[in-house]
Amino acid sequence: MLISLRNIKKSYLFGKVRIDVLRGFDLDVESGDFVAIMGPSGSGKSTLLNIIGCLDRQTSGKYFFEGIDIAERTDNELAELRNKKFGFVFQTFNLLPRYSAFKNVELPMIYSSIPQVKREERTVEVLRKVGILERKDHTPAELSGGEQQRVAIARALVMHPTVILADEPTGNLDSRAGLEIMKIFSQLNEEGITIILVTHEMAVAETAKRIITIKDGVCFNGCY
Repeated sequence: MLISLRNIKKSYLFGKVRIDVLRGFDLDVESGDFVAIMGPSGSGKSTLLNIIGCLDRQTSGKYFFEGIDIAERTDNELAELRNKKFGFVFQTFNLLPRYSAFKNVELPMIYSSIPQVKREERTVEVLRKVGILERKDHTPAELSGGEQQRVAIARALVMHPTVILADEPTGNLDSRAGLEIMKIFSQLNEEGITIILVTHEMAVAETAKRIITIKDGVCFNGCY
């Protein structure tokens, strides 16, 4: 099992008020799966994705990734895990505005001290894979929303992730651009990358192999 969550709970304290976001969430994800997470606003979808991607820790419960108990890992170990195993794609693209598409994609490899020649080869490879290589010298302001999201996907791919986590990846796109982005995700999944995405659009969710629903902080259906 690639990902296994058992009785995951997550609470936040605001002053003396405790907000329970996840209330005992269970989920299994096999390697090569393509999972869409749906649920009403405030149901804990993004919180769940952050926990899976080791951007946040659960309050209680067990999370195993490739058999590793995540709770036993230090912050530095989790940072290394994020860098090597996860690629992140966000609704707002999160590209650096002063950098070209090429530089935005290359950046994670610079932080990992990968030699320049290998960085350049891999950057060209992933930009070509998502169909945006011809725009490599353009900054985000010079790209359409769909093009920016392609760059963001290329950046997510550049470190050869096992899993891509996407939070509302079509939320800022028109229907045509959104469809093109989902075709890219489907292609990547066919190549063996596990994909977990959050969406509120049924048309997007139906691209996935499995749809799970969060309701009141628990997995309502499709959990296993």
